[in-house]
Amino acid sequence: MTGLTTHILDLTHGTPASNVIVELFFQEANRNSWKKIKVVKTNSDGRLDAPLLTREEMKIGSYELIFHVGVYFREKEIALPDPPFLEAVPVRFGVSNIDKDYHVPLLISPWGYQVYRGS
Repeated sequence: MTGLTTHILDLTHGTPASNVIVELFFQEANRNSWKKIKVVKTNSDGRLDAPLLTREEMKIGSYELIFHVGVYFREKEIALPDPPFLEAVPVRFGVSNIDKDYHVPLLISPWGYQVYRGS
């Protein structure tokens, strides 16, 4: 896939994280507001069936992904405190070259996460 993509791996269970809700936002020109572009769910492989954005849809600027991991871990029947340590994981990143692909993988547990620019 080309454009903007993501996938999520569940480090607690050692599996892809399926059925996680992911929201995508773009920062508007005034820098004070964010426009919601898309809401998707990961598939059984922890990936999306299509790119969040194709290269043709991408714009130079700042984006934010919000991964709703609290719901995911509750559905896995993980004993979480109330409120959970992580309910939603926001990841803000910049796109500086629309001719390149941007892959944003997320590794999660109920107690932490790691994100990086993948390939």
